[in-house]
Amino acid sequence: MNAPSAPSVADELRRLLPHAHAPYSGVHVACVVEGADGRLHPGVNVENAAYPQGVCAEASAISDMVTKGGRAIARVYVASSLPGLIWPCGGCRQKIFEFAQAGCEVVSLAADGATDSRTIEELLPLGFRLDPQR
Repeated sequence: MNAPSAPSVADELRRLLPHAHAPYSGVHVACVVEGADGRLHPGVNVENAAYPQGVCAEASAISDMVTKGGRAIARVYVASSLPGLIWPCGGCRQKIFEFAQAGCEVVSLAADGATDSRTIEELLPLGFRLDPQR
């Protein structure tokens, strides 16, 4: 399956960033999860004064995918209001890993147009799954 074009996903991430709710850190994060079926699922971070009750953008996007019946992630795109590239936090790496197809690519897009990618296995070596054969 061909990945959506980076410019179209970058445009979607830029559109999503202002929707983040980040009154405490001031850092807006947007994520788009591409399901195994090719559908795109958006998410943004939503902070809460009762730390750690907020929701990361990646978790928000995964929740959208699962809510709509998806069970496998082909690719993840992330962007933030910070300069440069960002990567999912440790908890989100585990969330992605549990739904990821083998070799699932995590793509970071910076505001200046720079991009980089890693597989989820590179970002979370020896990640935990209930079914280690998967």
